[in-house]
Amino acid sequence: MNLTRLRLGYVPLIDAAPLIVAHELGFAAEEGLAFDLVRLTAWAQSRDMLGAGMIDAAHMLVPMPVAQALGLGPALPEFDLLMFLSQGGQAIAVGADLTARLRAAGHEFDFRDARAAGLAIRRAATGRLRVGVPFRFSTQHELIAHWLGVSGITDFEVTTVPPPMMADALEAGEVDAFCVGEPWASFAVDRGIAALLLPGTAIWAAPPEKGLMMRRDMAEGRPELTGRLMRAIWRSCRWLDRPESRGMAAEILSRGDYLNLPPELAERGLTGRLLVTPAGETRRTPRFIAFHDGAATFPWKSLAALFAARIARGHGQEPEQAMRRAMRHFRTDLYRQHLGPAGAALPGASARIEGALAEDREVSAGKGQMILRADAFFDGRIFEPPFPD
Repeated sequence: MNLTRLRLGYVPLIDAAPLIVAHELGFAAEEGLAFDLVRLTAWAQSRDMLGAGMIDAAHMLVPMPVAQALGLGPALPEFDLLMFLSQGGQAIAVGADLTARLRAAGHEFDFRDARAAGLAIRRAATGRLRVGVPFRFSTQHELIAHWLGVSGITDFEVTTVPPPMMADALEAGEVDAFCVGEPWASFAVDRGIAALLLPGTAIWAAPPEKGLMMRRDMAEGRPELTGRLMRAIWRSCRWLDRPESRGMAAEILSRGDYLNLPPELAERGLTGRLLVTPAGETRRTPRFIAFHDGAATFPWKSLAALFAARIARGHGQEPEQAMRRAMRHFRTDLYRQHLGPAGAALPGASARIEGALAEDREVSAGKGQMILRADAFFDGRIFEPPFPD
């Protein structure tokens, strides 16, 4: 069989698994595709290479196409988010000095109570809190800003650090804490320089983390190829959310061509069984990361609006116009076109009230019923776009 080759960019994280597994287990080949996976070192590199046509599609932070739509990046051809690749998978880690102060104040590192952890940080911090995130337009930045703001912490500074370098930045004293996707928080714990304070899901039950990004001219200009790519990735996501798949996925991801780390590190994040301190304390977080279940791959336009509203306010832009622009780049139309016939559950609307579900809920779908994943914020925050999708 003659396979069509596609160059896909990824940053080494466990949430790159949908691309890597699609390549390794043959989901791409079943669609007549061969993936050339390009390991990248930073998110700006991913954005710029996609814009320049050096890669055909990319594993990318969900807020990045929002920022591009608002003109907060280099002048590049338009690109769109075709589907989500993952929800969750982030962890907040604190350095040894802050860990010691938290311990002295009686914090138990239960790894689930965002309100208690925020109050503990407010009491323990001395001076401005420096927090590392992988990119200024990232779900990690959204989580940190919301959590610290609700916790009454206003004196903090966010700095960008590539994920594999988070531990180095912490050890060098450049940051006091960081929020990053696994396995890089666990990597810092294994080095004995950090403790895990919270998973991202303790702040927001279903934080959208990475998406499959493609230039609009390619996604629309080559629809048959776009559909094949989306189907291969969607089937990979579905496989990844089977509990029995996670061990094999950890082995694949840990290989030298990908994360180049011990399989145990990848497996922690994939299974939600995390080592939270160098002393060996472990915590179980069953919904730490999702790839498919609960409509995890559907690119809700309301999430584009949520990110756009905060980004616009932070950059002096009018929020309603920003939301309208951003929503055009979350391609629910292409998702319905290409994945509905493959069997993906399709919600009746393309936008919803974000943060409204404290528990999973069964709702009507295009065909029959579907389960929506709980998505509540720890403080009860609700976000509703001011106009229909």
